[in-house]
Order: sequence, then structure tokens, then C-alpha cells
Amino acid sequence: MNLGRIQRGVVGLGALGIATIVVLNWMVFFWVPTESFQGVIQRIFYIHVPAWWITFLAFGIVALCGAVYLWLGDERADMAAVAAAEGGMVYCTIGLLTGPLWARVAWGAWWTWEPRLTLALLLWFIYLGYFLVRRSTANPEQGKRLVGIIGILDIPLIHVSVSWLRSLHPEAVVMRPDGPNLDSSMLWTLMVGLLAYTFIFFALFLARYAVERLERELMLRDATPAHGVNVS
Repeated sequence: MNLGRIQRGVVGLGALGIATIVVLNWMVFFWVPTESFQGVIQRIFYIHVPAWWITFLAFGIVALCGAVYLWLGDERADMAAVAAAEGGMVYCTIGLLTGPLWARVAWGAWWTWEPRLTLALLLWFIYLGYFLVRRSTANPEQGKRLVGIIGILDIPLIHVSVSWLRSLHPEAVVMRPDGPNLDSSMLWTLMVGLLAYTFIFFALFLARYAVERLERELMLRDATPAHGVNVS
């Protein structure tokens, strides 16, 4: 993919993301009804839940691209893994920041060390470690293995922790065997939020991929001796 196409993709996806965010804000504040039990604080649901869904998508891409790189040695896969990991960290941070705002009203505490919250925080530290290992070791392959093995295993644990372990966190209301247990207007608002966050994520992903590609091309150019110059 050439840089011109990447640039057009960034602009197009970014514009779609901003437009969808505007629609989402209108739906959240003026269209969707207020939840009867939790009240206004429940509206953070339309930010918090899509942020975590995109977090899992991003880190799934990291694991897949990391595995492809380790198998084929294709630098494009490694660049995609880095771009997805940075986007995933952004969304993971949003999820961790919005969760306590919701919990303070719903549970009466900003944070409790219940299973899902603990595993979610662990995921953030795993990917922080991914970047630290990549930058601090002579063998960055270790960082990619860390994400591919440990990080991807934490994601399904986060998902099933509510039903498998004793947890304060509410059970799933969308991904249920018998279908979503959610008012139709709330479900539509959630889907618009997911769409908006997806557009923004892939715009950031393409922008970061382009930056990573340019950085590596410059490093390769600087490392290549000029033609006709004796470097012995």
C-alpha cells in the first residue's frame, strides 16, 4: 500500500469517525432514554463498552500480526502490530478511565479489585510491557511473543470472568446466547458508538502505520552507505 492511499484512507476514515461521533453524541444526550435504575451515569456505557470492544480488536490484530511476523519475517506485519498496539493502548486507557466514573455511582467506589477490573488492568500493563521490551532489548522478538502468548490469553479471561468468577461487574447484555437484553434504542446507540470508535481506530492505525513505515525507511537509508564511498 503506497503512502498516498494510506493518506486518503486516514482522511476518509477520520471524517467518517468524526461524523459518526457527532451522531453518537446526539443520540446519547437527546435520543436514547435514561436507564431507570442507574440514571444518567449509565450513558457512559456508550463510550465505555465500545472502547473495550475496540481494545480487544486492536490487541487481536497485534497478536495475529505478531504471529505472521514471527512465521514469515514480513516487516509489514510487524509495523501493523505496532500501529494496532498503540491504538489499543489508547482505547484500553479510555476503558480504564471511564470504568471508575461509572463504578463510583453504581458501586459507591472508584475501584475494586474484582476479577474483570483486575484482568483489564493487567491487560494494560501487558501491553505497556510490550513497548518497553521492544525498546529496551536487543531482541525485540521477545516483546512480540509476550503479546502473542500472554496478552491474547488475557482477553477471553476478561470476557468470561463475570460468569465464571464472583464479580460485581454486570453480566453481558449484548453478547448473550439468547440475544441482546437491551432496549432497542440503547442497542442502536451502542452500535453507532462501536461504529464511530472503529472508524477512529482504523484512521489512527493507518496514520501510525505510515509513520512507522517512514521511520524504518529513513533508518534503512541512514544505515546504507552512500554509493562510491569507502566505509572500510
